[in-house]
Amino acid sequence: MRGHNWINTLLPDELLIEIFRRLDSKSSRDACSLVCTRWLRLERLTRAAIRIGASGSPDLFIHLLAARFSNVTTVHIDERLSVSIPTHFGRRRASENSAVKLHYVADKYGSSSDQSEFDSLCLSDSGLSALAEGFPKLEKLRLIWCSNVTSEGLSSLARKCISLKSLDLQGCYVGDQGLAAIGQCCKQLEDLNLRFCEGLSDTGLVELALGVGNSLKSIGVAACAKITDISMEAVGLHCRSLETLSLDSEFIHNKGLVSVIRGCPHLKVLKLQCINLTDDALKVVGVSCLSLEMLALYSFQRFTDKGLCAIGEGCKKLKNLTLSDCYFLSDKGLEAIATGCKELTHLEVNGCHSIGTLGLESVGKSCQHLSELALLYCQRIGDTGLLQIGQGCKYLQALHLVDCSSIGDEAMCGIASGCKNLKKLHIRRCYEIGSKGIIAVGENCKLLTDLSIRFCDRVGDAALVAIAEGCSLHYLNVSGCHQIGDGGVVAIARGCPQLCYLDVSVLQNLGDMAMAEVGEHCPLLKEIVLSHCRQITDVGLAHLVKSCRMLESCHMVYCSGITSVGVATVVSSCPNIRKVLVEKWKVSQRTKRRAGSVISYVCVDL
Repeated sequence: MRGHNWINTLLPDELLIEIFRRLDSKSSRDACSLVCTRWLRLERLTRAAIRIGASGSPDLFIHLLAARFSNVTTVHIDERLSVSIPTHFGRRRASENSAVKLHYVADKYGSSSDQSEFDSLCLSDSGLSALAEGFPKLEKLRLIWCSNVTSEGLSSLARKCISLKSLDLQGCYVGDQGLAAIGQCCKQLEDLNLRFCEGLSDTGLVELALGVGNSLKSIGVAACAKITDISMEAVGLHCRSLETLSLDSEFIHNKGLVSVIRGCPHLKVLKLQCINLTDDALKVVGVSCLSLEMLALYSFQRFTDKGLCAIGEGCKKLKNLTLSDCYFLSDKGLEAIATGCKELTHLEVNGCHSIGTLGLESVGKSCQHLSELALLYCQRIGDTGLLQIGQGCKYLQALHLVDCSSIGDEAMCGIASGCKNLKKLHIRRCYEIGSKGIIAVGENCKLLTDLSIRFCDRVGDAALVAIAEGCSLHYLNVSGCHQIGDGGVVAIARGCPQLCYLDVSVLQNLGDMAMAEVGEHCPLLKEIVLSHCRQITDVGLAHLVKSCRMLESCHMVYCSGITSVGVATVVSSCPNIRKVLVEKWKVSQRTKRRAGSVISYVCVDL
């Protein structure tokens, strides 16, 4: 009641904390934390994860955050990210206070004046030690491209954070001593990513396998020149619970992989990009990995259909298969997979130029549970292959086609008539697919919510009219479809009020009328791409943003009809705008002052 603080008087801390935990968005939790000092303190206790970019100094941020959020169990630090302080109304004072506190911490912890600007943006061993001290309950840590972290910092972390279960060191130049310390102290470690860790050798990975072999379930290694078959033999000997193995290395051969395969009977996921592996290794996989559910083979040039036949004969539980740039695979290998792995749900064939229509037909005949199919750069697969998919794979929900020059409208009509559960259709540069095929999709696939038909020159407005009448799209990308104009986009706007994403870039016949209709009928729109649309002007933009109050991102590069007035209109009318991509000369000084942090520039020579 007015004048009485009944909530704080009657509700205990535990109940308020549980309420805060059940809030569905960060903005809601932030708002609650501003109510009073007690709510601020309790809301901080509900924060389980933090994410830090490269703005300012990560070391200083960690010192501040550790003092405030004591229950954090997940930390993600990525030096490729740039996290800016929000400039929303009412936050200026908070930003000033943060600056003061950062200055205080810098003085307290002794920031040296001669430290380079680059180093100040990088997490150091000091920051990692502070993280270990401040977050002793840490279970998941991602250090992405933190190049200044060494074994000393990792060792201090290992001694404090003994509950660590997941560690991602991608791009970190840590040494063997740090990894050995993780193995000695973090006995609950389950997931480890060592991609691009150039400072590691067999010594460190062997020590880790000795220490956490009983708990380790997932390991990833890529571009580590000093990690060889010796490490893999240790993993196979000590990590009996391993379920996921990802290897991208030219220094690992059959001997190393076979050691893991034979020593880890519970392996479920295997991702390989190792140019020195041959059919012999895959034959062992087929014999020993009876629980394998996912297999991804990238850039294999030394194995043939024999290896894939072995997989088909032995891995009966296989559900997910990716074949990328495997030049010596043919229809015979894919047929062996289809007839042997009938539980297959996901298939991607990318750049395997010897796989053609016959291989895909066998998938359609045998893999009735297929739910997602991706065919990329498959020039030899024709219409009859997809017709068989339409007849046999009734549960298909997602189809991706890229640069498949032999697939046309007949194939799309077959998919549309047979795969009525289709929810996602992505097509790019398939020039034989036109309006007829897309119209069939609109008439038959009523569950479709995600459609992308980029640079399909034969698709016109009639196709979008059919889609609008039959489907309720959330996502639409028609970039480069030159026959599409105002008529098709207007139909989408009127028929798909749930639309959240729209890319109409490089449409020369699209104008302000379409923008007005999108603005009037699509209030949930969050992202729009208008680049290279020369007929859209400031007037169309004004109509667009009038009702699209949830708009967060707008790309309008090389739109000759849009001026600084239109840019200012978007910035001032959209309270949730986070990114505007435009030429630098179209942004006025006033707009820069108002929303400089949300504007990204494309530099052009005038």
